[in-house]
Amino acid sequence: MSHTEAEIASQPDCWRRAIALARDPEGPVPAALPRPGERVAVVGCGTSWFIAQSYAALREAAGQGETDAFAASEMPAGRAYDRVVALSRSGTTTEVLELLGAVRGRVPTTVITAVPDSPVVGAADAAVVLDFADERSVVQTRWATSELALLRAHLGAPLEHLEADGEAALAEPLPGALVDAGQFTFLGRGWTYGVAQEAALKMREAAGAWTEAYPAKEYRHGPISVTGPRSVVWWLGEGASDVTDQEITRTGGRVAGYGRDPLAELVVVQRLAVAIAATRGLDPDEPRHLTRSVILG
Repeated sequence: MSHTEAEIASQPDCWRRAIALARDPEGPVPAALPRPGERVAVVGCGTSWFIAQSYAALREAAGQGETDAFAASEMPAGRAYDRVVALSRSGTTTEVLELLGAVRGRVPTTVITAVPDSPVVGAADAAVVLDFADERSVVQTRWATSELALLRAHLGAPLEHLEADGEAALAEPLPGALVDAGQFTFLGRGWTYGVAQEAALKMREAAGAWTEAYPAKEYRHGPISVTGPRSVVWWLGEGASDVTDQEITRTGGRVAGYGRDPLAELVVVQRLAVAIAATRGLDPDEPRHLTRSVILG
């Protein structure tokens, strides 16, 4: 079993620990994360940027306050916020450290990281450390889903179903038609658009697959034109999709989606990415052209 496979399998346990941490009134999370009414910017790079997008949408939907998500390199320099939340698994990403340095002393900052002694911890005013969700693999799996479980729990989302959904996503066999597909389009809505983006990234990183991601209603505005007989269109949202199965099957494409919590859906995508990598002779622990952290010289 690769490191990536082992880390994928550990996710339900990691989610349980993250949720408990978020709900502990005496723990570090309530004091470190944004308070209701604060105007917040959430930043990250790669996977962390997509998790930032999901958290921003969730926080606004919960009525907690205006929340923007940016790639760490693209946050507007002059925009006023009450708090900046930075997401970084390794705690060494150059763009995140540069941003924290640029706003230090002007805006309170919180970092969520997996490494307690990483540079971002010293660069931020407060830190939430999920060291139990750290990973040996380059491709992020349990780290991304665990920090999103933590953030959802902090916002008061009911997550009693999540662990069971995750276990089911790990147990069921992958349909062979998905492993043999040539193109994937992932769709989300609201906070799950960030999850769809992350699903597409996982397939690109681990398997070198042709993947795209869109808000569901945008699928008809051009992206549907790439769907064909070897395509899969995967709904990662909550409830019914805005795109009907008939619209997809008319193109010759295959509909995917199991109707579980979007984080559990992402587990199936992660497993599929590893399976496709195996068919292509790729090592998901060592994806092409990638390192665990991007540190610029």
